[in-house]
Amino acid sequence: MTLTTPIKREDIEDIKVGDVIFLDGHITTCRDVAHRRLIEYGRELPVDINEGAILHAGPIIRVVDEEKDEFEVVSVGPTTSMRMEKFEEEFIEKTGVRLIVGKGGMGPGTEAGCEKYGALHCVFPAGNAVIAATEVEEVEGAEWRDLGMPETLWTFRVKQFGPLIVSIDAHGNNIFEQQKVTYNQRKEEALAKLNEKVRYIK
Repeated sequence: MTLTTPIKREDIEDIKVGDVIFLDGHITTCRDVAHRRLIEYGRELPVDINEGAILHAGPIIRVVDEEKDEFEVVSVGPTTSMRMEKFEEEFIEKTGVRLIVGKGGMGPGTEAGCEKYGALHCVFPAGNAVIAATEVEEVEGAEWRDLGMPETLWTFRVKQFGPLIVSIDAHGNNIFEQQKVTYNQRKEEALAKLNEKVRYIK
């Protein structure tokens, strides 16, 4: 399935955890400092991401022409989403963002934000930073460049950006938390079988 920005709530209501989606349109990189500026310092984001998408990533960008603001994406690997967990529920509320992409899972705050305001968190598979760069058609914006390359808000126009694995859906279901339960059940079963075989060892 492909989502295209702007994304309406009804566009994501039937998407479930574990589904694989792709993105057409625009996505803006948005990491720790941008979240902190918005939530802790009350600063407006210089990019409108209402019904849009953000990417927890610090890309490597080559400057093609500084005067014309022309850039080329070399690599765009996702960063650990959990670093933004303490901000994400309020971030979703304040910005109206619909799609959050990063690495690894997120927690109860993001679950609540996705359910209340209608958003998804997705995982971009690790180790594919160069592949992700090939899915960027153009860098259309670069805001807060004073933060340095990784923390700059880079706005990309993308085509078939993904694959993105849905980890939290718009109903607050969290595949990472669900899998922890399954893992712990299997672990206990495996340990019981193992203990039976090695119980004679003192």
